[in-house]
Amino acid sequence: MQAILSALHEQHSELDALVDPLDEADWERPTPCEGWTVADVVLHLAQTDELARPSAAGRFAEGLNVLAGGLDRQGNIDDGAAAMVASERGMPNVALLERWRAGAAELRATLASSDPHQRVDWVAGQLSVQTLATTRLAECWIHTGDVAAALGKTQVPTDRLEHVARLAWRTLPYAFARAGRELAGPVVFDLQAPSGARWHFVPVSEHATEPVTVIEGDGADLCLVAARRVTPDDTSLRGAGPDAHTVLELVRTYA
Repeated sequence: MQAILSALHEQHSELDALVDPLDEADWERPTPCEGWTVADVVLHLAQTDELARPSAAGRFAEGLNVLAGGLDRQGNIDDGAAAMVASERGMPNVALLERWRAGAAELRATLASSDPHQRVDWVAGQLSVQTLATTRLAECWIHTGDVAAALGKTQVPTDRLEHVARLAWRTLPYAFARAGRELAGPVVFDLQAPSGARWHFVPVSEHATEPVTVIEGDGADLCLVAARRVTPDDTSLRGAGPDAHTVLELVRTYA
């Protein structure tokens, strides 16, 4: 858990370094998130961090009621996120930056004081506090890349993406179930880290007689595919086995 929290802190710092010097025009730059500016992306992160804190404390429903207020909750998760951003869009950028900074710090403190194995509610169902922390790392990394793209800068991948890649691998059953599909058998990820190290994720329950799918290639590419920021065909990723194509189609790190 400490490694994940350290990575989350580093990711918050990376985003902070990007947005700290922005002028008013920069905050209004469009991002790869359709219809969202840099300010909208940071607002979304502030809101979801504020929702993750009560979730880690076992008060998700209460936190959602406070944050979402009287918003219509009949749509899907993406619709809900868009409505929450729209409801608070236009706040002063200085106040927005301080809100996100304070919320990010409070989130790290809450996660650090929580039982990492405790099951809590989140937008897509129940998960452990440790997995919640990893989803916050993944989302901040994704949106840091969106902000960097809006500013014409290149996001340099680091080995803290190992946590994001592992999350994508571990949640494959969820991704398949969400799409109404079923895995044919265990899936192995054999990936190269930005540093050149190897990330090898193998199911503990794997048996030689079961069908196995293997995904190989660049770890950062896998994370970008899971974030829906690039397509598998535009990466070095390759797969073999009964689920190879579908894994790369459905893999995700968010709800």
